Amino acid sequence: MKELSWANLENLALPVKALFTGYLLAMGLGLLMASVQILMTHGMADGKLGVSVDDIVYSYYGNRQGSKLEGKLNGSMKDYAPAEAKLELIKWARAGAPGGEWESKIKPITDQHCVACHANMPGLAKIGEKDEMLKVATPDTGASISTLTRVSHIHLFGISFIFFFIGLIFSFATGFSPIVKAVLIFTPFMFLIIDITAWWLTKMFPGFAWAVMIAGACYVVATSVMVFSSLYQMCIKPFMAKKA
Repeated sequence: MKELSWANLENLALPVKALFTGYLLAMGLGLLMASVQILMTHGMADGKLGVSVDDIVYSYYGNRQGSKLEGKLNGSMKDYAPAEAKLELIKWARAGAPGGEWESKIKPITDQHCVACHANMPGLAKIGEKDEMLKVATPDTGASISTLTRVSHIHLFGISFIFFFIGLIFSFATGFSPIVKAVLIFTPFMFLIIDITAWWLTKMFPGFAWAVMIAGACYVVATSVMVFSSLYQMCIKPFMAKKA
């Protein structure tokens, strides 16, 4: 079936191009910031910068040889307290987090180095409180079921909306066969489902961490192709045609 001349990105009305371009630029920047956030959280789970299979395992399955507290102090939180303070907290956790040492030894450390952020920033454990600190000093079993449930439905609803509108804009692109368009549009949704399913599987079987990494890479590539192709056809291709 021949494509209608007006129903493509290059020939859209200027206001529609402005709408689509603004959306793609904002979403592209948002996805980039999401990647940085993943790098700074999950990417530091093993104490090294960069997302690895170990990072995924520690985030979802946990590091069951140690506590969440130790994992954080050696990972994403390692630059927020001096070595001697971190050592005292780790020794306390490895000793079974004895409650009798809380007031005299542990609370002064958390008050000095931790509470400024953990008492005020949403999403951070309030480790200035004894009960909360005891929770993170227990063996690290990774993300809790309640956390996985909350994050899963947020991602499925929120990211699906992003993929929907990116795919809708890309559906007006030219130069791609219908089957290629369909595959590119469907790919992010398929791998988003695989990604989130792999979170749950990794919680039980750490070998599925590979699936998390592969799924994330696949929907990033497909989305990038759609975003850059759409921006090129709306903004650069018409300009180049006029210059010629």
